[in-house]
Amino acid sequence: MSTVTIQTDYGLIKGNEREYCNEFLGIRFARAGRFEYAVPVDHSEKEGEYDATGFGGVCPQTRAYYEHLEVPERMFYHREFRDGITYDYSEDCLNLNIYAPKEGKNCPVIIYIYGGGFNSGSAKDSCFDGEAYCRRGVMVVTINYRVGVLGYITHEDIFKQYGHDGNFGLDDQLTAIKWVRRHIASFGGDPENITLMGQSAGAISIQYLCLSHGNEGLFRHAVMMSGGGLFPKFALPRLAENTREYWLQYLEIAGCKSLDELKKLDLKALFTAIEDIKNIRKDNVYNTMPVIDGYHLKAPVDELIRDPLKIDYMIGYTNNDMYAPIMAHIGNKFAKANKGYVYYFDINAPGTDRNGAFHSSELRYFFNTLSLSHRPYDGRDGEVSELIVDYVSSFATKGDPNGDGRPEWEVYKGKALHINREKIKMGRPNTFKLTWNMLTKGDPK
Repeated sequence: MSTVTIQTDYGLIKGNEREYCNEFLGIRFARAGRFEYAVPVDHSEKEGEYDATGFGGVCPQTRAYYEHLEVPERMFYHREFRDGITYDYSEDCLNLNIYAPKEGKNCPVIIYIYGGGFNSGSAKDSCFDGEAYCRRGVMVVTINYRVGVLGYITHEDIFKQYGHDGNFGLDDQLTAIKWVRRHIASFGGDPENITLMGQSAGAISIQYLCLSHGNEGLFRHAVMMSGGGLFPKFALPRLAENTREYWLQYLEIAGCKSLDELKKLDLKALFTAIEDIKNIRKDNVYNTMPVIDGYHLKAPVDELIRDPLKIDYMIGYTNNDMYAPIMAHIGNKFAKANKGYVYYFDINAPGTDRNGAFHSSELRYFFNTLSLSHRPYDGRDGEVSELIVDYVSSFATKGDPNGDGRPEWEVYKGKALHINREKIKMGRPNTFKLTWNMLTKGDPK
């Protein structure tokens, strides 16, 4: 692959030249010590060219040490998105990747935030690539952020130092967005036309960012895939102080008497303690996610959601999503209240398993990376993917997915854009099918 070097306000950067885009990988946007909030990096710290031809480090996470465990869901998603990829797990992980249209100027910008239940994930997974959008004049930025214990631990000592604790991962995302605002023009992007896009925990993160009016003006549109809307009360963020007891028990299991000791603990031991506490407690998910910290989330989410940012919204879910009927209900409700666009992805993944349109199955269609999958996608899948990228590109450009003779996508008033293999058109989501799929979900293979 040939390279290209450009002068930016970050410094001289060398990237990869591809057919429809230039890609700049692993650009550091911030630094952060363990359990410390990110400090932006606005200038290259290297003499001469900044080598952005390869991906940067990924936040250390449980799968770095326990991917081999025979957990069906873990191995299923490993095969879907990570098989054959080598990851550099490093705490120096606050980096981003830019896919820029060649000769692009003032291009709309999509910033993509990956999912993973706030405990895993990477911008290097094989489903993510920005070239399909670059062909349409839209720039894509994918970001890495901290997850799990490194991203969401709470502790009184952190609060004493910063006046708030927890939400390191959410803070990383906001730091990356602000970095893009400052620097993307020198890569050919329009800092005044940014779309946040994410799936699962990435979508939930975006919703939380949309509930803070302190973020007004940072982005113009939001695409929330399988994670938009108000979740049931039991799944909402807790007060930071109400999660500290969990982390104190974690410290005890890790053999640490203080946060300072935990800061120095070997990484593998850090995640071994996570596996150990999972065997003792059943509330791990609710303690390793964003919290009400009085800073990023200033109040309970069910109060904040009454007054989100006044921007353009696109929300979607799949026919065999995680808690599919609930995902549909909350997404529809939020979209109706905020005049958003809703899609219902109803294409069963081809192959021998029985998972239908499983949670995350639309990602390859949205990034036009079907050819990188083990699944036998065909020409029709490719056509649907091209149409989806057209819709999202238009939405990122003007806040409206319609145009160029595509089937009309109406603002949600009870009907969603039904994405299937036969005919893409507006229709009412099949609540019976969503519920049936949730109850009879096949075993991942």
